[in-house]
Amino acid sequence: MNETPTEANKRLQLMSDYLKGGTAIDIASGLGGNSIFLAENGYKVTAIDISEVAINFVKEQAAGRKLNIKAKTADLTSERSDFFSQEYDLSILTYYLDRSLFQVMKEVVKEGGYLFFETYYQNAATESQHVSNRYKLFSNELLKEFSKWRVLYFEENEQEGRQTIFCQKPSFISP
Repeated sequence: MNETPTEANKRLQLMSDYLKGGTAIDIASGLGGNSIFLAENGYKVTAIDISEVAINFVKEQAAGRKLNIKAKTADLTSERSDFFSQEYDLSILTYYLDRSLFQVMKEVVKEGGYLFFETYYQNAATESQHVSNRYKLFSNELLKEFSKWRVLYFEENEQEGRQTIFCQKPSFISP
């Protein structure tokens, strides 16, 4: 990937026509590049990450730039915080995979809201990466997982070994 740690995901930036503000949750936010991008574009952002160092950096950036970002440290493998008890206009998860979060992500997005998800998937390009196959998607896995949603963008990039989906939760189905 060519992005710097604090730069917003390039595919997320391409979706800016759909990003009209509201509430967003950035799951496994890292140093907050996506959170900062969304806050600068009118979102009230909740950023969650296991790294206290990363979350402190996000808090410093938010304070220094006067951005509406609430950043919290949480271990998503063991705790499902109160952030998951509310609904958001947009849910984002990049380069982190815990399949138990699929259902949570479906539930936290409001009807008519959006989901952006990008991470590695199992293919020849990712075999040399130092990421276990346990943390890589299967081919077309996000398409299958979010098949009841309106898919606005999907890409399985073999050269970069990543899978990306941007989709909208319909108002006529349950999560």
